[in-house]
Amino acid sequence: MIFPSNPVRIMVATKAIDFRKGHDGLAALVSSVLRKDPFTGTVFVFRSRRADRLKLLYWDGTGLVLAYKRLEGGGFTWPAIKDGLIALNHAPFEALFAGLDWRKVKALEARPPAAAE
Repeated sequence: MIFPSNPVRIMVATKAIDFRKGHDGLAALVSSVLRKDPFTGTVFVFRSRRADRLKLLYWDGTGLVLAYKRLEGGGFTWPAIKDGLIALNHAPFEALFAGLDWRKVKALEARPPAAAE
């Protein structure tokens, strides 16, 4: 998958959207409904009503990138349908994108060592 190499924020819209929306329609939705700035480099993830498709929207510094994925023979595991956003870190997002149950994935917490040898 083409994904930003630098660490980015990932926000999942919990309510299904009209999947006919393109770059500009999703950017407008991010601004007006979700009250976020679509041009910050945050990755916004949107779901379809049937939960078998998702769209990603993010600003890469030169333009809006829109990615679309449809699962064959199954559906994505989504948070409960309600208005709003939830934040995911990279590991649960990768599980969601692969069609796995992202709620069972926990990222390891990297901490610096207490003392160096």
